[in-house]
Amino acid sequence: MRTLERHPTGPKNSLQYWTSFVSPWRVAWNFAAIYLARFVPALGLKNALYRWRGMKVGRDVSVGLMAMFDVFFPEMITIGDNSVIGYNSTMLGHEFMVKEWRRGPIVIGRNVVIGANTTILPGVTIGDGAVVSAMSLVNRDIPAGAFAGGVPARVIGWLGENGELVKGETAQVAQGRPPKEGLTKGPVERA
Repeated sequence: MRTLERHPTGPKNSLQYWTSFVSPWRVAWNFAAIYLARFVPALGLKNALYRWRGMKVGRDVSVGLMAMFDVFFPEMITIGDNSVIGYNSTMLGHEFMVKEWRRGPIVIGRNVVIGANTTILPGVTIGDGAVVSAMSLVNRDIPAGAFAGGVPARVIGWLGENGELVKGETAQVAQGRPPKEGLTKGPVERA
């Protein structure tokens, strides 16, 4: 379930009022630092730029080139230790709608892998050890140890003890969840 704060606006679409809820100077500094970090190959410098703008970035986090983070509310983003964010992925701590704007935290756990070109919407939590496949739209929470993907992202399987992808009853029981009908049993072959 997404955790969002909702803020109604006036007769115009909510983006027309952005300067009333965040300082233009702050957005300019956020944009400059986050945009620079998109091209910086040095992971330590990249993470320092993100932390400077208020993001909570854990140890040994690796952010791929061209990844883009929210320039209005970077402080809404937390990335756990040893996680990998893929090339050209986007994380938004806000969304502008016609009659309201919303914001919510993005919490990425430890040892998470986010595939390239993935978009993560506000108010989402991705649990420890989860993997999100490339080209996914994450608009809901992803549990720990899950393998998720698609538009919108959904749980496809679970990661076993050795990192193998497992589906069906075997995976459900291994994760302490009751088996669901209609899923294939046993390990999934990799191509």
